[in-house]
Amino acid sequence: MKKLLKVILSVALLGTLLVSCNKSQSGSKGSSSESKKIKIGVSIWSSTDTLGSQCKRILDAAAKALDVQVMYVDQGHISENVTSSAETLSAAGCDGIIICNSASAEMTSVINTCNQNKVYCAQFFRIISQEINPKEYELAAKSPYYVGAVHENEVENGEKLVTILAEKGNKKIALEGWEAGDATFLLRWKGYKQGVQKWNASHSNKIELLEPQYGGTTSDTGRSTAEAIINANPDIDALIVAGGGGDTLVGALAAIESMGKKGKIAVVSTDFLADLDEQLKSGGMAAESGGHYCDPLIAFMLVYNAIKGNYAVSTSGFYDVNFPYLYVASPEDYAAYAKYFVDALPYNTEELKAMAALSEPALESATAKLSIEDVMNRRK
Repeated sequence: MKKLLKVILSVALLGTLLVSCNKSQSGSKGSSSESKKIKIGVSIWSSTDTLGSQCKRILDAAAKALDVQVMYVDQGHISENVTSSAETLSAAGCDGIIICNSASAEMTSVINTCNQNKVYCAQFFRIISQEINPKEYELAAKSPYYVGAVHENEVENGEKLVTILAEKGNKKIALEGWEAGDATFLLRWKGYKQGVQKWNASHSNKIELLEPQYGGTTSDTGRSTAEAIINANPDIDALIVAGGGGDTLVGALAAIESMGKKGKIAVVSTDFLADLDEQLKSGGMAAESGGHYCDPLIAFMLVYNAIKGNYAVSTSGFYDVNFPYLYVASPEDYAAYAKYFVDALPYNTEELKAMAALSEPALESATAKLSIEDVMNRRK
């Protein structure tokens, strides 16, 4: 009888210990979940080309400042890779993603993936046009996980670059895009055409813009496309390389130099080169817009605050943040830019932490005033 009682007590004690252990393990898991790092995915055309590496540099600095884990997927602006990148990042356990898509139609799949996986999403360097893509726009506006878009005024950018060429006396302008149908390229192209129309309406020295040819996002394709353009149009005196991350322009400049046209064909572009100062001095470049690599930083802050519960995500609209371009047309212009945007980042650790604590309207205000002068004032 005593032995039987001992066995019963032992079993009871073991059961108590198991329950206690399970509760303890459950409590530890909950605690671990609460302290889990936020993870934000970045879907980008390339994290290694000129513009992409600059974006990665500021995003890595923000992630470090805020103790956030960041994961990159390079998708090359290939549609199927863009849509699958959202699936990859969601499957990897990201709490949110920021994405630079190519065509706006891709965002249907991206947003649906984010909705299904309860992953917050924001676009950078892009926005869905309500006029051109009404279905995608409506889907984004109604999504509880689509936070918003950060983008530049690309039409204005296009107008300014064409005007710079016209003011320099150029008359026949060729155009090299990167991917046909790319949302950002279409807006820049609209700006180039508007710039030509406005100039010709008010000046006797008319200018002409040729139809675009597409050079992809690599230096090899950028070079071969530029060569083809020049061979077909030997009398052009200007070339707009619309963008593509920087490598397209590198290839185009190499083509111009190898064909003995350096200094004879004025080149303007968007996306600052690493050697822009030398190109401006040597006549390789006439002017360039850029300095906008902090655009994805603002998208990162939108998603970060949505995850934290600091920014409400509407189901009847989304945050629309306009990011300013910088324009450089001389070595002197570039020297000031390089000091505050190349040699160092325009935001330090404390400023990144402070930015993350801003309300959404205050974040938009901080974005709008970013300039060389703004950084200079913060460094005094």
